[in-house]
Amino acid sequence: MKKIIFLSAAFALSLLFVNCKKEEKMVDFKAITENYFREKNELNPLDATLNGQNEYNDKFVFEMTDAYREKQGEFFGKYEKQLTDVDTASLSPEEKISYQIIKWETAIGKDLLKQEANLMPVHQFWGTHLTMSQFASGTSAQPFKTEQDYRNFLKRMESYVVWIDSAMIYMEKGIQKRMVLPKALTEKLIPQFEEQITAKVEDNLFYTTIKTMPKSFSAETQSALKQDYSKVISEKLMPQYQKMVQFLKTKYLPASRTSSGIGSLPGGKDLYAVYVKQWTTTDMKPEEIHELGLKEVARLKAEMEKVKQQVGFQGTIVEFFDYVRNKPELKPFKKPEEVLANFESIHKKIKPNVDKFFSLQPKTPFEIRRTEAFREKTASAEYIQGTADGSRPGIFYVPIPDVKNYNYYGDEDLFLHEAIPGHHFQISLQQENKELPDFRKFNWFGAYGEGWALYTESLGKELGLYSDPYQYFGMLGNEMHRAIRLVVDTGLHTKGWTREQAIKYSLENEAESEASIISEVERYMAIPGQALSYKIGQLKIMELRKKAETQMKAKFDIKVFHQKVLESGVMPLALLEQKINEWIKTGK
Repeated sequence: MKKIIFLSAAFALSLLFVNCKKEEKMVDFKAITENYFREKNELNPLDATLNGQNEYNDKFVFEMTDAYREKQGEFFGKYEKQLTDVDTASLSPEEKISYQIIKWETAIGKDLLKQEANLMPVHQFWGTHLTMSQFASGTSAQPFKTEQDYRNFLKRMESYVVWIDSAMIYMEKGIQKRMVLPKALTEKLIPQFEEQITAKVEDNLFYTTIKTMPKSFSAETQSALKQDYSKVISEKLMPQYQKMVQFLKTKYLPASRTSSGIGSLPGGKDLYAVYVKQWTTTDMKPEEIHELGLKEVARLKAEMEKVKQQVGFQGTIVEFFDYVRNKPELKPFKKPEEVLANFESIHKKIKPNVDKFFSLQPKTPFEIRRTEAFREKTASAEYIQGTADGSRPGIFYVPIPDVKNYNYYGDEDLFLHEAIPGHHFQISLQQENKELPDFRKFNWFGAYGEGWALYTESLGKELGLYSDPYQYFGMLGNEMHRAIRLVVDTGLHTKGWTREQAIKYSLENEAESEASIISEVERYMAIPGQALSYKIGQLKIMELRKKAETQMKAKFDIKVFHQKVLESGVMPLALLEQKINEWIKTGK
């Protein structure tokens, strides 16, 4: 009897131990996602402002510093560890996607921290100095409605002054380790700082919002803000800009490299491999991507030949590119407002057909605006997302630096990509989806996001566009542009291509202007791997659509396919493929 009692007690203890182990595994996954988003915003407060998280509007970080990178490492390690305690079997389908996204982000984040890209903290295409300039203009995400809003940005300016010093310190370290920008990029960087040095404080970009202060502010408040902004700009910010310009001209430019790709840098090939994985969200190798690009270029060039024949042009395809670039009929605008009006007419034209393809559409307002003057010369057309609460619209920015030479042959395609149903639909629907945790509402994966936008370009004929052969050629040209990126980006960073070699290859295969091509090639030099995301993502979405059409046959519904692709927001391509495969299999 005693033996049986002893065994029963032992069994009970073993059950208790098992139940305790189960309890340990029953972690609050929702709390993990909430904390992950909060800490991610703390690490990236400028991005938080862009996403409408206004509690971070006065915060600033020094992203290139060792201390900041140590915090990043702790962040990635913390959540990597927390995921091991999650019982994935108990998660909902959307929670499983959230789990996999956090797992992917922490892994790639740790891989990036092994590299020394922080020694090149500024370049001409994007980054803190350009984001701060956009915020300062008062037309971007930083709000300027209340006195506290103005105080928030003033605090950011104070931190930004110190950030410029930190940037120079780490660029000095980069010089010592031969981790420097190409000369061509440094030359483009200098004017971006130089143009912010003004004779009068009132003419400075960072003073812009003082001129447009709300009339509801008291005279005392207006006077105090004018004084405080003037002091920071004249005594701190402009001297720092002068210091940066001097540093760039006398130290950094002479030390800048003559090579174009990061493969020439110490550890550059490893760094590029991480960038390729980050931007494509795949395990594709640079050589594989290069070959894919060559095949796509050949396919698209054959399509372009058909258009050339259709319009009766007798010369070579390269001569046709020149003809399209310079055709006066494709440069009809005399005022910038006419360019914007043309985009409005494209929007109006597709509206009746959008409903046939999209049952899921955003509520977020949408606007078309000209790119601000301070960045118009070097900017590409782009979409800046609105806020989920509708307080700021999604904005399609169009640079028009020289209206008389503005060629509109690709504008129908451009609108689909940047606006509707491209980035505006995808990003707005993601932010509006109340079923997603906040970290996913404001997340970004280039292969998915840019892949979706490029995929939507192929919908032009179905939406009532591309009836003009030159507009269709514009679509082919823009897709060719993305195919060329696969060749040129990998060529620059793994095959030793020069800037000039990349420009020459692009000129031979697309109709973009030489100035535009130069800007694009320098973009690839500045942000290696990013340009790969468009075509890799597009091809995967098109592959999934074809697979669904083939296997589902009469049950295939294009509206549902688009809903399934869009409803859960951005994710690595492997997760998107799993989601679509499940829909094909179950119809759910």
